[in-house]
Amino acid sequence: MSLRKILLASVLMTATALPSFATEYGTWNDNSLQQGAIGSLVVNDQVNTVTNWSNLSGVVDTVGGDVVAMGAAAGNIVDVITMDNTRAFNNQIVSNSATIGSNVALDANNVWGSVGVNNSSLCNGASVSTDPFLTSVKSYQECNARDTYTGTSAFVTNIGGNAVFQGSAISNSFEADSNAPNFLVFNKQINGSSAISNMAVNAFNVGGTIGMQSSAIGNTARVIHYNTGGH
Repeated sequence: MSLRKILLASVLMTATALPSFATEYGTWNDNSLQQGAIGSLVVNDQVNTVTNWSNLSGVVDTVGGDVVAMGAAAGNIVDVITMDNTRAFNNQIVSNSATIGSNVALDANNVWGSVGVNNSSLCNGASVSTDPFLTSVKSYQECNARDTYTGTSAFVTNIGGNAVFQGSAISNSFEADSNAPNFLVFNKQINGSSAISNMAVNAFNVGGTIGMQSSAIGNTARVIHYNTGGH
């Protein structure tokens, strides 16, 4: 048997003995992937030790269009979007010396259009979206803020359209989505903060629909793995 045939037989025997995932998904050093490039390496390390607070108050009267009021406060936020092989490491900590809060107060009268109020507070937030062949995400979030708080108050009268009010307080939020055949996610969330959302609404003479939503959440995580063609 020639040397070439011996080498070829050895390669085939080795490939047969390997676990299926090793040949199906490749590795970070697979030369067939992006000519040997290992892709994106993202390391995020955020620590917040101070108070983040937002106050918004408004009085409007006789408006021909819509009225929108938005308030937000956050400790740490990261948003990662890549189009290649990705390894993402996220570490977010808010200390007990911080308070994350947002207040919104709106007084609206004689509005021909619609009225919308959105108020949110977020201690730690991370979002990772990738479109590669390999993805690995490791995330650690710890919220020890004294409060993660939203206060929403509104007094609206004589509204021609809709009136919608939303308030949310979230300590730790994590989202990851990918269509990579190999998608590894390690997520840990620790909440030592009080998540509080208070809402008070008075609405009179509204021509359309009235909607009110208030939520307080300690830890929330969502992972979406898209269809990868049967892999």
